[in-house]
Amino acid sequence: MYTIVDIETTGNGIQGNRITEIALYNLDDHGISDSFSSLVNPQCEIPAFITGLTGINTAMVRQAPLFHELIPKIEEMSQGRVFVAHSVNFDYPIVQQEFRRAGSEFIRKKLCSVRLSRKVFPGLRSYSLGKLCSSLKIPLENRHRAAGDAHATALLFQRILKSAHGREAIGHFLNARSQEATLPPHLPKASFEKLPETPGIYYFLNTKKEIIYVGKAINLKKRVLSHFYDKSEKELLMCRETADLDFECSGSELVALLMEAAAIKKHYPPYNRAQKSRKPTFGLFTYSDQSGIRHLAVNKLRKGQHSHKVFFTSTQARLYLEALCTEFGLCAKYCHLQDGVSQCSHFRVPQCAGVCRGSETPETYNRRVENALQSLDQKAENILIREKGRHSEEEALVWIAGGIYRGYGFVPKMSEVNSLEDLEPFLSPQKAYPETTQIVSAYLLKHPERGKEIKGMNVSGYIETGRLL
Repeated sequence: MYTIVDIETTGNGIQGNRITEIALYNLDDHGISDSFSSLVNPQCEIPAFITGLTGINTAMVRQAPLFHELIPKIEEMSQGRVFVAHSVNFDYPIVQQEFRRAGSEFIRKKLCSVRLSRKVFPGLRSYSLGKLCSSLKIPLENRHRAAGDAHATALLFQRILKSAHGREAIGHFLNARSQEATLPPHLPKASFEKLPETPGIYYFLNTKKEIIYVGKAINLKKRVLSHFYDKSEKELLMCRETADLDFECSGSELVALLMEAAAIKKHYPPYNRAQKSRKPTFGLFTYSDQSGIRHLAVNKLRKGQHSHKVFFTSTQARLYLEALCTEFGLCAKYCHLQDGVSQCSHFRVPQCAGVCRGSETPETYNRRVENALQSLDQKAENILIREKGRHSEEEALVWIAGGIYRGYGFVPKMSEVNSLEDLEPFLSPQKAYPETTQIVSAYLLKHPERGKEIKGMNVSGYIETGRLL
């Protein structure tokens, strides 16, 4: 039927975590039928803070069996049974990992007694094992030791089985399509079910309703679910803290990226990698060779260097240079888009006027290079980027003024919009960060046709007869 399991570990992260104690209780219809517990030699030192919590120190486990020596007993007790643990998505992967270290596989159906308790005993203030046992008057001895916690979890599971809807809940949780075994222990299924399958950003919240993670997705429900399948250390720890979800729809990936960057800057969630102030790392440089031909080249920026334009990535720089070559008829060879060739033949850049073939003078070619460089110094454009809205009756707009990202908005298609002033009520002003600058720049390089330059305040030609085109 069921094997209730609890482990104590060294606490060295998920990947480096080693089991120091394990306890198993077999539970059938008539009650506890068998039990086993043992200290385990983790073959490493036990940190002092773990000893303070569990009372298990390195000296206690030095003569204990290694985990691989316990595998036959664990297999014997759990074979054909459901693996049950309080916060099973923490214990189960660590047991699996120890089996893999020993060259074996461990695969069982699993149940989480936290999630089951939330379903069967709703409305309690806390579902930690200690608070739950206190609320339900379940005896709990030797707290934070495997045998004590496993025995209390077994008694809790018996209480679940005897409850009015306990067996029904267990059957639902074991249904492969229910996703209950996948969801974090403190997350209500209804919180996950409300997620739409559309682009947007999502928030992971803890029990205090504090935002602990922000992400973006093209499909919100699918992306959030992928976190629960991810067994990396960061994901497991984050999911253990997740008690609620929230989201905002964006209509498109571009707007989702911009919304995500702003939300991370606003909330600084602990599980988002700290967005350090990003700086451009590549620059556009020019020099003349012995033949007097002026070259353009992208290179890494060094302290104190002056470049004509800066970029965050080499891909962004290369795409920009390709566009510059196409616009001004520059040579891919002398712009270092092709090295080690006698003549240019770039698959995305049209063939130049012939400077690389000797049919154009360096002076003529250099004038075009100078024109290209001068274009970089001209005043930056005012641009509207049009994207899909959150539904069929609206459009999303991203606004760049003077080359600086200003914000985004959602405009109903039937709105009377004839000027930028008419757009202002629909736009959400945003701060420009290096991250948002990179997002917008990279997008326009890949999709130049989606950005429309706006002259002055007039949006005619982009917005016609009061409706977005």
